[in-house]
Amino acid sequence: MSKPIVTVKVRKGDINRALKIFKRAVMDSGHILEYKDRQEYTKPTTVRRREKQVAIRNQQIEVMKQNEIEIPSKKKKKKR
Repeated sequence: MSKPIVTVKVRKGDINRALKIFKRAVMDSGHILEYKDRQEYTKPTTVRRREKQVAIRNQQIEVMKQNEIEIPSKKKKKKR
């Protein structure tokens, strides 16, 4: 299933505004996300494992919310 082509009309010669609208439309359409996913092949088992890990994490967060336990935040990577 292909995604529709994103087009933007430039009004009154305002290129910056058109570029801002274009960038937002591309992000909303999912073209960038699909491009990044296709950069390298991911085995189906890896995809399923990642989805399962995300589902487990989401379920743990829901249980913590119900039990009113503090939810640990993601660790940030240190910049070198």
